[in-house]
Amino acid sequence: MFNFHSINFPGNLSEAITRVRTNVAYFRMNYAMIVLLILFLSLLWHPISLLVFVVMMAAWLFLYFLRDEPLVVFRRTIDDRVVLVVLGVLTIVFLLLTDATTNILVSLLIGAVVVLVHASFRRTDDLYDEESGEGLISGPSSSS
Repeated sequence: MFNFHSINFPGNLSEAITRVRTNVAYFRMNYAMIVLLILFLSLLWHPISLLVFVVMMAAWLFLYFLRDEPLVVFRRTIDDRVVLVVLGVLTIVFLLLTDATTNILVSLLIGAVVVLVHASFRRTDDLYDEESGEGLISGPSSSS
């Protein structure tokens, strides 16, 4: 993710969009951690919001970041993308209920900009799929 030799400007808008799609799929866990870190830093001056965030971060750790096997609810396997979206929405909703709306929205906007800038400038030709042992040409199936 932080390979500075893999950073360059995309040639056109189409290439930038392709890079964003590939990098978001490949680095989705890293991007989630970056956005959560930015959100955490913006809540340092709002103790109630920070408490809610810490509780939600515990849910993120157990349900998304530290799981080795798929999440199973009522004998159904839940995809990682579904867990990511549900936890993201719940985190935002619970934080918005704590009256730190401006901080939350600004930090999410900053996080989105950071992710989009990295995803569009990061070349995708050197991404590596650990499961198959091959380089990735297009959309990956795992994160790193």
